Amino acid sequence: MAARKNDFPAIGFVGFGEAAHAIAGHWTRPPSDVFAYDMKLRQGIDIDQLQHRGKEANVVLCTDPADAVGTAGLVFSLVTADQALQAARDCAPFISADCLWLDGNSCSPHTKIEAAAVIEAAGGRYVDVAIMAPVYPKRHEVPVLLSGPHAEAAMKFLVRLGMCPEIAGARVGDASSIKMLRSVMIKGFEALTTECLLAARRAGVEDAVLASLQASDPGIDWRRRATYNLERMMVHGARRAAEMEEVCATLSAFGLPDAISRATVGWQRRLAALHLDPGPDDLALRADRVLDSL
Repeated sequence: MAARKNDFPAIGFVGFGEAAHAIAGHWTRPPSDVFAYDMKLRQGIDIDQLQHRGKEANVVLCTDPADAVGTAGLVFSLVTADQALQAARDCAPFISADCLWLDGNSCSPHTKIEAAAVIEAAGGRYVDVAIMAPVYPKRHEVPVLLSGPHAEAAMKFLVRLGMCPEIAGARVGDASSIKMLRSVMIKGFEALTTECLLAARRAGVEDAVLASLQASDPGIDWRRRATYNLERMMVHGARRAAEMEEVCATLSAFGLPDAISRATVGWQRRLAALHLDPGPDDLALRADRVLDSL
Protein backbone atom coordinates (compact mmCIF):
# COMPACT_ATOMS: atom_id res chain seq x y z
CA MET A 1 0.00 0.00 0.00
CA ALA A 2 1.11 3.53 -0.73
CA ALA A 3 2.20 5.57 2.28
CA ARG A 4 -0.32 8.25 3.24
CA LYS A 5 -0.29 11.34 5.41
CA ASN A 6 -3.61 12.98 6.20
CA ASP A 7 -5.31 10.88 3.51
CA PHE A 8 -2.93 12.09 0.79
CA PRO A 9 -0.65 9.50 -0.84
CA ALA A 10 3.07 9.82 -1.28
CA ILE A 11 4.02 11.18 -4.70
CA GLY A 12 6.67 9.94 -7.09
CA PHE A 13 8.18 11.49 -10.20
CA VAL A 14 9.78 9.48 -12.96
CA GLY A 15 11.87 12.07 -14.74
CA PHE A 16 12.73 15.30 -12.95
CA GLY A 17 13.34 17.77 -15.75
CA GLU A 18 11.88 21.19 -16.39
CA ALA A 19 8.23 20.13 -16.30
CA ALA A 20 8.49 18.07 -13.11
CA HIS A 21 10.43 20.79 -11.32
CA ALA A 22 8.00 23.50 -12.42
CA ILE A 23 5.07 21.52 -11.06
CA ALA A 24 6.58 20.15 -7.84
CA GLY A 25 8.25 23.42 -6.93
CA HIS A 26 5.11 25.52 -6.98
CA TRP A 27 2.01 23.43 -6.33
CA THR A 28 0.00 23.50 -3.11
CA ARG A 29 2.37 21.54 -0.92
CA PRO A 30 0.97 18.03 -0.39
CA PRO A 31 0.89 16.67 3.17
CA SER A 32 2.99 13.71 2.03
CA ASP A 33 6.48 12.76 0.90
CA VAL A 34 7.59 13.47 -2.67
CA PHE A 35 10.25 11.38 -4.40
CA ALA A 36 11.84 11.60 -7.83
CA TYR A 37 13.87 9.25 -9.99
CA ASP A 38 15.72 10.46 -13.07
CA MET A 39 17.94 8.19 -15.14
CA LYS A 40 20.54 10.99 -15.27
CA LEU A 41 21.19 10.38 -11.58
CA ARG A 42 22.44 6.90 -12.42
CA GLN A 43 24.36 8.14 -15.45
CA GLY A 44 26.07 10.93 -13.54
CA ILE A 45 24.69 13.58 -15.90
CA ASP A 46 23.57 17.05 -14.75
CA ILE A 47 23.88 15.99 -11.10
CA ASP A 48 24.32 19.52 -9.74
CA GLN A 49 21.26 20.78 -11.62
CA LEU A 50 19.12 17.86 -10.44
CA GLN A 51 20.22 18.26 -6.84
CA HIS A 52 19.44 21.97 -6.99
CA ARG A 53 15.98 21.23 -8.38
CA GLY A 54 15.33 18.62 -5.71
CA LYS A 55 16.38 20.92 -2.87
CA GLU A 56 14.38 23.83 -4.25
CA ALA A 57 11.21 21.73 -4.61
CA ASN A 58 11.74 19.77 -1.36
CA VAL A 59 11.80 16.51 -3.33
CA VAL A 60 13.82 13.45 -2.30
CA LEU A 61 15.97 12.32 -5.24
CA CYS A 62 16.40 8.59 -5.79
CA THR A 63 18.93 6.67 -7.87
CA ASP A 64 16.65 3.62 -8.03
CA PRO A 65 13.14 3.76 -9.52
CA ALA A 66 11.88 1.39 -6.84
CA ASP A 67 12.64 3.97 -4.16
CA ALA A 68 10.76 6.70 -6.02
CA VAL A 69 7.60 4.78 -6.89
CA GLY A 70 7.43 1.92 -4.40
CA THR A 71 5.37 3.76 -1.76
CA ALA A 72 3.75 6.34 -4.04
CA GLY A 73 0.02 6.49 -4.62
CA LEU A 74 0.50 9.11 -7.35
CA VAL A 75 3.29 8.79 -9.90
CA PHE A 76 3.95 11.46 -12.52
CA SER A 77 5.79 10.09 -15.54
CA LEU A 78 7.51 13.08 -17.17
CA VAL A 79 10.35 11.75 -19.29
CA THR A 80 10.97 12.31 -23.00
CA ALA A 81 8.37 11.07 -25.46
CA ASP A 82 10.62 8.31 -26.77
CA GLN A 83 11.23 6.97 -23.23
CA ALA A 84 7.64 6.97 -21.92
CA LEU A 85 6.85 3.33 -22.66
CA GLN A 86 10.21 2.16 -21.35
CA ALA A 87 9.70 4.17 -18.17
CA ALA A 88 6.42 2.34 -17.58
CA ARG A 89 8.13 -1.01 -18.16
CA ASP A 90 11.04 -0.15 -15.86
CA CYS A 91 8.82 1.03 -13.00
CA ALA A 92 5.87 -1.37 -13.28
CA PRO A 93 7.47 -4.09 -11.10
CA PHE A 94 7.79 -1.63 -8.21
CA ILE A 95 4.51 0.29 -8.18
CA SER A 96 2.04 -0.23 -5.36
CA ALA A 97 -1.43 -1.68 -5.83
CA ASP A 98 -3.93 0.89 -7.14
CA CYS A 99 -1.18 3.47 -7.71
CA LEU A 100 -2.31 6.20 -10.11
CA TRP A 101 0.24 6.41 -12.93
CA LEU A 102 -0.11 9.86 -14.51
CA ASP A 103 1.55 9.67 -17.91
CA GLY A 104 2.16 13.28 -18.91
CA ASN A 105 4.53 12.50 -21.75
CA SER A 106 3.91 13.84 -25.26
CA CYS A 107 3.22 10.47 -26.87
CA SER A 108 0.88 9.11 -29.48
CA PRO A 109 -2.39 7.66 -28.18
CA HIS A 110 -1.20 4.25 -29.33
CA THR A 111 1.95 4.50 -27.20
CA LYS A 112 -0.19 5.55 -24.24
CA ILE A 113 -2.44 2.52 -24.75
CA GLU A 114 0.63 0.25 -24.71
CA ALA A 115 1.94 1.91 -21.54
CA ALA A 116 -1.49 1.59 -19.92
CA ALA A 117 -1.48 -2.15 -20.51
CA VAL A 118 1.90 -2.42 -18.75
CA ILE A 119 0.78 -0.41 -15.72
CA GLU A 120 -2.63 -2.06 -15.42
CA ALA A 121 -1.05 -5.53 -15.60
CA ALA A 122 1.12 -4.55 -12.62
CA GLY A 123 -1.94 -3.52 -10.59
CA GLY A 124 -1.70 0.22 -11.17
CA ARG A 125 -4.27 2.67 -12.51
CA TYR A 126 -3.16 4.45 -15.67
CA VAL A 127 -4.22 7.99 -16.56
CA ASP A 128 -3.53 9.62 -19.92
CA VAL A 129 -2.34 13.17 -19.16
CA ALA A 130 -1.72 15.88 -21.76
CA ILE A 131 0.07 19.09 -20.76
CA MET A 132 -1.46 21.67 -23.06
CA ALA A 133 0.90 24.66 -22.75
CA PRO A 134 4.50 25.44 -21.78
CA VAL A 135 5.01 24.85 -18.05
CA TYR A 136 6.45 28.34 -17.71
CA PRO A 137 5.15 30.77 -16.63
CA LYS A 138 2.06 28.94 -15.31
CA ARG A 139 4.01 26.12 -13.65
CA HIS A 140 1.62 23.82 -11.73
CA GLU A 141 -1.35 25.81 -13.04
CA VAL A 142 -0.62 24.86 -16.64
CA PRO A 143 -3.79 23.36 -18.16
CA VAL A 144 -3.77 19.57 -18.32
CA LEU A 145 -6.19 17.13 -19.91
CA LEU A 146 -6.95 13.77 -18.31
CA SER A 147 -8.55 10.75 -19.92
CA GLY A 148 -9.15 7.10 -19.19
CA PRO A 149 -11.25 5.17 -16.68
CA HIS A 150 -9.25 6.54 -13.72
CA ALA A 151 -9.23 10.20 -14.78
CA GLU A 152 -11.83 11.24 -12.20
CA ALA A 153 -9.84 9.66 -9.37
CA ALA A 154 -6.69 11.47 -10.48
CA MET A 155 -8.50 14.77 -10.90
CA LYS A 156 -9.51 14.87 -7.23
CA PHE A 157 -5.87 14.74 -6.12
CA LEU A 158 -4.62 17.20 -8.75
CA VAL A 159 -7.21 19.78 -7.72
CA ARG A 160 -6.00 19.49 -4.13
CA LEU A 161 -2.49 20.21 -5.40
CA GLY A 162 -3.70 23.44 -6.97
CA MET A 163 -3.36 22.10 -10.50
CA CYS A 164 -5.78 22.80 -13.37
CA PRO A 165 -7.00 19.46 -14.75
CA GLU A 166 -9.90 18.88 -17.12
CA ILE A 167 -11.46 15.57 -18.15
CA ALA A 168 -11.00 15.00 -21.89
CA GLY A 169 -12.63 11.59 -22.27
CA ALA A 170 -13.25 8.15 -20.87
CA ARG A 171 -10.62 6.40 -22.99
CA VAL A 172 -6.86 6.25 -22.68
CA GLY A 173 -5.76 8.05 -25.83
CA ASP A 174 -8.37 10.81 -25.83
CA ALA A 175 -6.18 13.38 -24.07
CA SER A 176 -3.06 12.45 -26.02
CA SER A 177 -4.92 12.59 -29.35
CA ILE A 178 -5.87 16.20 -28.63
CA LYS A 179 -2.27 17.00 -27.67
CA MET A 180 -0.72 15.26 -30.68
CA LEU A 181 -3.02 16.78 -33.26
CA ARG A 182 -2.64 20.24 -31.75
CA SER A 183 1.13 19.81 -32.07
CA VAL A 184 0.80 19.37 -35.83
CA MET A 185 -0.13 23.04 -35.84
CA ILE A 186 1.93 24.44 -32.94
CA LYS A 187 5.27 22.75 -33.64
CA GLY A 188 4.70 22.87 -37.38
CA PHE A 189 4.08 26.61 -37.14
CA GLU A 190 7.34 26.99 -35.23
CA ALA A 191 9.24 25.24 -38.01
CA LEU A 192 7.41 27.16 -40.72
CA THR A 193 8.11 30.58 -39.23
CA THR A 194 11.73 29.62 -38.64
CA GLU A 195 12.23 28.45 -42.23
CA CYS A 196 10.53 31.59 -43.54
CA LEU A 197 12.36 34.12 -41.38
CA LEU A 198 15.81 32.54 -41.59
CA ALA A 199 15.56 32.67 -45.37
CA ALA A 200 14.22 36.22 -45.23
CA ARG A 201 17.07 37.28 -42.97
CA ARG A 202 19.66 35.72 -45.25
CA ALA A 203 18.05 37.44 -48.25
CA GLY A 204 18.05 40.76 -46.39
CA VAL A 205 14.27 41.20 -46.68
CA GLU A 206 13.01 40.10 -43.24
CA ASP A 207 11.49 43.49 -42.43
CA ALA A 208 9.48 43.49 -45.65
CA VAL A 209 8.36 39.89 -45.14
CA LEU A 210 7.29 40.62 -41.55
CA ALA A 211 5.43 43.75 -42.67
CA SER A 212 3.58 41.75 -45.31
CA LEU A 213 2.65 39.03 -42.80
CA GLN A 214 1.49 41.67 -40.32
CA ALA A 215 -0.73 43.28 -42.94
CA SER A 216 -2.19 39.92 -43.95
CA ASP A 217 -2.91 38.78 -40.38
CA PRO A 218 -2.73 41.65 -37.87
CA GLY A 219 -4.02 39.41 -35.09
CA ILE A 220 -0.52 37.96 -34.68
CA ASP A 221 2.51 39.96 -33.61
CA TRP A 222 4.68 38.27 -36.23
CA ARG A 223 8.08 39.56 -35.10
CA ARG A 224 7.41 38.63 -31.50
CA ARG A 225 6.00 35.24 -32.42
CA ALA A 226 8.88 34.39 -34.76
CA THR A 227 11.39 35.40 -32.07
CA TYR A 228 9.62 33.19 -29.53
CA ASN A 229 9.26 30.24 -31.92
CA LEU A 230 12.95 30.31 -32.74
CA GLU A 231 13.85 30.30 -29.04
CA ARG A 232 11.57 27.31 -28.41
CA MET A 233 13.28 25.31 -31.12
CA MET A 234 16.82 26.27 -30.08
CA VAL A 235 16.25 25.38 -26.43
CA HIS A 236 13.73 22.54 -26.62
CA GLY A 237 14.14 21.24 -30.16
CA ALA A 238 15.35 17.76 -29.16
CA ARG A 239 12.30 17.15 -26.97
CA ARG A 240 10.01 18.68 -29.58
CA ALA A 241 11.49 16.45 -32.29
CA ALA A 242 10.79 13.39 -30.14
CA GLU A 243 7.21 14.57 -29.66
CA MET A 244 6.79 15.15 -33.38
CA GLU A 245 7.98 11.60 -34.07
CA GLU A 246 5.00 10.54 -31.96
CA VAL A 247 2.79 12.92 -33.95
CA CYS A 248 3.94 11.23 -37.15
CA ALA A 249 3.12 7.84 -35.65
CA THR A 250 -0.32 9.15 -34.69
CA LEU A 251 -1.04 10.41 -38.20
CA SER A 252 0.17 7.17 -39.76
CA ALA A 253 -2.04 5.14 -37.42
CA PHE A 254 -4.99 7.22 -38.60
CA GLY A 255 -4.07 6.45 -42.21
CA LEU A 256 -3.02 10.02 -42.98
CA PRO A 257 0.17 11.39 -44.57
CA ASP A 258 2.68 13.01 -42.22
CA ALA A 259 4.84 14.99 -44.66
CA ILE A 260 4.61 18.35 -42.88
CA SER A 261 5.07 16.84 -39.42
CA ARG A 262 8.00 14.76 -40.67
CA ALA A 263 9.68 17.91 -41.99
CA THR A 264 9.01 19.56 -38.62
CA VAL A 265 10.96 16.76 -36.92
CA GLY A 266 13.92 17.63 -39.11
CA TRP A 267 13.82 21.35 -38.37
CA GLN A 268 13.38 20.89 -34.62
CA ARG A 269 16.22 18.37 -34.45
CA ARG A 270 18.51 20.47 -36.64
CA LEU A 271 18.23 23.55 -34.45
CA ALA A 272 18.61 21.58 -31.22
CA ALA A 273 21.80 20.00 -32.57
CA LEU A 274 23.41 23.43 -32.91
CA HIS A 275 23.46 23.77 -29.08
CA LEU A 276 23.10 27.55 -29.26
CA ASP A 277 22.18 29.99 -26.52
CA PRO A 278 19.18 31.91 -27.89
CA GLY A 279 20.42 35.13 -26.32
CA PRO A 280 18.23 38.23 -25.95
CA ASP A 281 14.75 38.43 -27.45
CA ASP A 282 15.88 39.98 -30.70
CA LEU A 283 14.87 38.21 -33.92
CA ALA A 284 17.76 39.49 -36.03
CA LEU A 285 20.42 38.55 -33.46
CA ARG A 286 18.83 35.17 -32.83
CA ALA A 287 18.46 34.40 -36.53
CA ASP A 288 22.08 35.37 -37.16
CA ARG A 289 23.28 32.97 -34.47
CA VAL A 290 21.47 30.15 -36.23
CA LEU A 291 22.50 31.16 -39.74
CA ASP A 292 26.15 31.41 -38.72
CA SER A 293 26.01 27.80 -37.47
CA LEU A 294 23.94 26.07 -40.15
